[in-house]
Amino acid sequence: MESTIRERTAGKDGNQEVDQKLLMASKPLHRFVQKEPRSLGIVITILGCAELLMGFHLASERYHTSFDIYIPFWQGVLFLVCGSLSIYTEVHPSKKMVTVCLAMYVISIFGIMVSVGFRIYCIAYLSRYSHRRYWMPYPQDDWDIYRIGQLLCVESILITSSLCVSVLLIFLCTVARLALKSTRTQVIVQHILPPPSNTTSN
Repeated sequence: MESTIRERTAGKDGNQEVDQKLLMASKPLHRFVQKEPRSLGIVITILGCAELLMGFHLASERYHTSFDIYIPFWQGVLFLVCGSLSIYTEVHPSKKMVTVCLAMYVISIFGIMVSVGFRIYCIAYLSRYSHRRYWMPYPQDDWDIYRIGQLLCVESILITSSLCVSVLLIFLCTVARLALKSTRTQVIVQHILPPPSNTTSN
């Protein structure tokens, strides 16, 4: 009789744990957390720091670069904010934080569109200037041409990193939007087991 009661109790506890896991997995905010925004936030934060460091390097250049409209600074700050919010939201998930993250993701994506367009213009300008300097009839400064080549590499790397971040942000935007949309129409169905029937032993 005691073994039967223990089996029922153990079975009931096991079913409660399973139901609890199912409920946690069905919550939209927890589905957002399961996509590990903290890991993606760390990557975005690292690329934001690299953007800021490159900004200090480009600030001393006399050629047309992305520093003309301070892209490395404001875009680096946007990346740092998005990365920090992603990390914080995984640790402390809430509908309000997911909404703030979604807003910052969208703003950063628009910023990336602006920065990529202007950097393409800068790369075209530097390439044309380097080509003209190389074919000048009189002797030119080799260091000047080498410096332009360095700037072309830096701008190309920054465009690549911005595009990589845009892919991560689009993914996070999709997950956050689905999570917020699901919170409005969320229906949780919990299966409650019937109480065990009392059997009398003859």
